[in-house]
Amino acid sequence: MPTWGHLGLQDSASPLMEQLIFFHDHAMVVLILITTLVGYMMSTLFFNNFTNRFLLEGQTIEIVWTVLPALILIFIALPSLRLLYLLDEVNNPSVTLKTIGHQWYWSYEYSDFLQIEFDSYMIPSNELSEDGFRLLDVDNRTVLPMNTQIRVLISAADVIHSWTVPALGVKADAIPGRLNQVSFLMNRPGLFYGQCSEICGANHSFMPIVVESVSVKSFLNWISSASEA
Repeated sequence: MPTWGHLGLQDSASPLMEQLIFFHDHAMVVLILITTLVGYMMSTLFFNNFTNRFLLEGQTIEIVWTVLPALILIFIALPSLRLLYLLDEVNNPSVTLKTIGHQWYWSYEYSDFLQIEFDSYMIPSNELSEDGFRLLDVDNRTVLPMNTQIRVLISAADVIHSWTVPALGVKADAIPGRLNQVSFLMNRPGLFYGQCSEICGANHSFMPIVVESVSVKSFLNWISSASEA
């Protein structure tokens, strides 16, 4: 989860988020190199007192400053397209979670199991325990197994919401009357926090998401206890 003064991306909890972080670093290196080169050239032009009396045209330099940016764009576009297709790819999911956005809470339904559905509300500050996180903790966490392919079907009941968990590299709009789909795999246990990322009304800031990643055995035990309840 984000902490004070943390300017970078959150630590990844899925292979897709790792790839997103790698692409971010790759693009940043390219941008720094371009900024350095252009800054150096501009500074030399500003402080250069000499002029070339015979410089009427520069076909060579024009070819260079046309071809070089094109090569740089290809160098960025190819990893970007690869990542775009990776994000859209849906493998055979082992667990399907249905998520519905409401004003202003989330409801979840485990479609592979009978009658396991619940609403998830933010815990108010006056009811929060000392070790809880204000505006982020919820009364019912979304429990999912780690090292398992998860499919999330996302929709909304009223207005447009957005189901977003940065550590998992997941962000999808929840649109009334439409079903969106995302797929991910969590490679470590933990609590991963997210928030609605589409302005959806007065209490938009107060509908957080908490995904709890547990082992498959713990997940099955939780499913069994939830079914009995």
